[in-house]
Amino acid sequence: MSVRIVRLGTPRHPREGLRVGTVRRPPRGVPKTRFARDDWYDVWFPNLAPSLETMKQGLAARTAGEWTGFRRKYLAEMSRPDAKHDLALLAALSHVADFSVGCYCEDESRCHRSLLRQLLIENGAKVE
Repeated sequence: MSVRIVRLGTPRHPREGLRVGTVRRPPRGVPKTRFARDDWYDVWFPNLAPSLETMKQGLAARTAGEWTGFRRKYLAEMSRPDAKHDLALLAALSHVADFSVGCYCEDESRCHRSLLRQLLIENGAKVE
C-alpha cells in the first residue's frame, strides 16, 4: 500500500489505485465523463492545490528566486489547519490503500506536486 505522485493525463501504473487530482481546475476541453477514462483523475480534490494566485505565481516562475517565492507561499497555504488535516488523512490512507495524487505539470521539480510529495512524507505517508 502506498501513494504515488503522478502527472495527470499520463497512463496509469498497474497498482496505482484511485487517482486524485490535486489541481485548481479540471482539465480544459475534457468532458467530465472522460476524466477517469482518459487517465486524468477519478476524484477531484482541489484542497491541496495552490490557490489561484499562488498557482499563477508558480506557473510564471522562471528563476530560482521566483520558484522559492512560490514554494514559500504554497507551503504557507498547506500549513493551515484544513490542509494539515487533509495531508494527515492522505498519509494515513497510504498505509492501507494504493492511490495516487497529481497535477498536470510536465516537470515535477517545478510543480506543486514535488512539494506535496515532501509534505506527505513529512506527515508519515508511504510514498512510492
